[in-house]
Amino acid sequence: MNDTGSVARANVLLASGHTAQAIETIETAAAAGDPDASFTLAVWLLAGNPLPRDLARARIVLRRCVEMGHADAALMEVALVATGSGGPSDWRAAHGLLEAVAGDPVAANQLALLALMDLDEDGRPTRVPVGERLSESPDVVRFPGLLSPAECQYVAMTAQDVLEPAVVIDPRTGKMVSHPIRTSLGAVIGPARENLVVRAINARLAAVSNTAIEQGEPLAVLRYAPGQQYRAHLDSIDNAPNQRIKTVLVYLNEGFRGGETRFTANGLNVSPRGGDAILFSNALADGSPDRRSEHAGLPVIQGVKWLATRWIRQRPYNPWNPG
Repeated sequence: MNDTGSVARANVLLASGHTAQAIETIETAAAAGDPDASFTLAVWLLAGNPLPRDLARARIVLRRCVEMGHADAALMEVALVATGSGGPSDWRAAHGLLEAVAGDPVAANQLALLALMDLDEDGRPTRVPVGERLSESPDVVRFPGLLSPAECQYVAMTAQDVLEPAVVIDPRTGKMVSHPIRTSLGAVIGPARENLVVRAINARLAAVSNTAIEQGEPLAVLRYAPGQQYRAHLDSIDNAPNQRIKTVLVYLNEGFRGGETRFTANGLNVSPRGGDAILFSNALADGSPDRRSEHAGLPVIQGVKWLATRWIRQRPYNPWNPG
């Protein structure tokens, strides 16, 4: 076999079922100072495959990788520091790490967007907008223009390269599965991709919902083409030990037809407007599903609809161990 690099050799070994040899190849190359092997090792440690998940070690490996000048490792390290993956959450430290690689165009773009946000020193919004109540039962509140056009575009672009057929939670197993109820494409911006722009947006969604940022699931982004929809459903989960108590939907664009959010209990139709968000409750005081929150994303008739969703749990949610 030609020498095509340690990462390529490891991938060939993995594909042929030689997992132990693949791990040894990457570990040896990383120890010898190969930045690509080090980055691959960190990704494996985060993914928990083919190595057991070890967030703290992944952070150590990424730091060495950054010191070797690996740009992707630097951006991933920022996300992990911001989200508290493998160590304490520290916005200021993460912002400092991002500034240290400001020469990278991706980092520069993130810093430019952050400079336009009204944030305190810990990345939280300095002002919390007041919403307008659309319905008492179900409890639905709209926040006009919660995200700027630039922020909406950024969220959509961040998710675009990882879109795949959207999934739902199977109530019997708790696993994410495909289902004909949901025909859009979707992506989740997990903690290794939750850069400071996304983190700041999640902090804003926590503020308008009067919850802690740690209660939110990773931001999910959905793309609906003509004919695609999300049929009537509940966001709450039957018998969940950590219930989804609230949902924030953010409409990322406009200029399409259809795609309204309809609440079936009272027939409320919310027409999407780019940057607007709606907040609604999913659970009753005892944590059981609130059937009045049943809603649907109506079919898109013309154009493409982009939507971001943040499901908020009753207690802090660990994206690395959802169970």
